[in-house]
Amino acid sequence: MQDRFVNCIAQLPQALADNLVPLLHQDFCGHIDAQQVADLCAATNMTTDQLLLAMLPVAAALAKPPISEFYVGAIAKGQSGDIYMGANMELNGEALFHSVHAEQSAISHAWLSGETVIEDVIVNFSPCGHCRQFMNELVSGQNIKIHLPDQAIQPLSHYLPYAFGPSDLDITTPLLSKQQQEFALESADPMVIEALDQASLSYAPYTGSYAAVVLETKDGQTFCGRYAENAAFNPSMLPMQMALSTMSRHNRDFSEINRAVLIESGKGKISLVGATMDALHAVAVVELEHIVVDPV
Repeated sequence: MQDRFVNCIAQLPQALADNLVPLLHQDFCGHIDAQQVADLCAATNMTTDQLLLAMLPVAAALAKPPISEFYVGAIAKGQSGDIYMGANMELNGEALFHSVHAEQSAISHAWLSGETVIEDVIVNFSPCGHCRQFMNELVSGQNIKIHLPDQAIQPLSHYLPYAFGPSDLDITTPLLSKQQQEFALESADPMVIEALDQASLSYAPYTGSYAAVVLETKDGQTFCGRYAENAAFNPSMLPMQMALSTMSRHNRDFSEINRAVLIESGKGKISLVGATMDALHAVAVVELEHIVVDPV
């Protein structure tokens, strides 16, 4: 079991702890598939809702909050039945806009894993306005069920009434919808190819600035993030922050970053290169490789 889960396991019901520990191996990054969820329910005699609330301490153990020292864990349940954990992340000494909220972390985890619909979000503290707006960008966002300890389950519409979202800006394919952009770039570099693939799946309906980041560690592993815009603009999630959150979930230290690539569309209304460099230089002594591509 990973060291970061030692303390949280003591907070769990014994039957859950006994059955969950084998899943918390060195490669665990917060993903539990639908069959494993069903097996845990059977072994603990819990409903799915009870189980996910009980596992929030495990999600919170993924957090990296050196500024706030406030540990928030979230679990996104996809239409597939799989669950995806996430947690808040802050960059030490850097501006707060570089932070990733737990709900963003869990939802981006699900998105990168191929989920197209989030049905439930379980979180150990009430979602802030930033996160409510971020969730409202998703497919059927207003219908997402929010689970909080000691609170009745309510749809997002309860927490974000009179919401402003993609439909107000005539966007009919919201975040997590299946969509793909085409770009013209030829390369034999595996990292560039991966970044291009991820940029093609990014979500930037308001600026057209489709973008992705791929980070490579010294052992050759790669971690990616895609741009995810928001109708309210500020809750947009930058690809570098998503990539760093992915690394954090995989229990990798940012000092292990050996190479970083940003690919973005040359036809977008904005560029993410400045914010991406700021975040990278806050965590690693690596120069950013910036590639601008043209849409087909």
